[in-house]
Amino acid sequence: MVVALLDGTPNGDALAAIVFALAALTDGLDGYIARSRDSVTTFGKLMDPLADKLLVTAALVSLVSLNRLPAWVAMVIIAREIAVTGLRSLAADRGVIIAASWMGKVKTVLQIAMVFALIAFNPAPPAVDALVYLAVLATLISGFDYFFGLRRRFAEQRSSEAGSPDRDSSV
Repeated sequence: MVVALLDGTPNGDALAAIVFALAALTDGLDGYIARSRDSVTTFGKLMDPLADKLLVTAALVSLVSLNRLPAWVAMVIIAREIAVTGLRSLAADRGVIIAASWMGKVKTVLQIAMVFALIAFNPAPPAVDALVYLAVLATLISGFDYFFGLRRRFAEQRSSEAGSPDRDSSV
């Protein structure tokens, strides 16, 4: 996708849009299959969102370099993704695994739609500009939702640890 966009490949925009759409589609299909077969793993819960972030980040950086996307939009989205990845890692260290919320899924769909539209339509029509702002809004809301949800889970974990009897004192 990046090479098709940035290397002057003939019909590069169309090729990049197809590659991006296939990558996003197979990622979604993989998650659906894992859930439908009850094959969801801790590894998948951690790595699937990371793969989503890498796909979107590569596209965002490419689109900024082509002047199709304002750098501030990419920075907001990428900063949120880095922050959430760091929080996921912190949570995993504490034994807390948080699967993607419905808001996170909405954010991902909007980001993918935005990136696809920015690749496919050059110059972008006003509807694509509206989609960009909607994706940024969903990105911010889902980031706050994730942060406060994780904070609540940590508080619940501390509360349950404080309420459980000390094993050493009962020996």
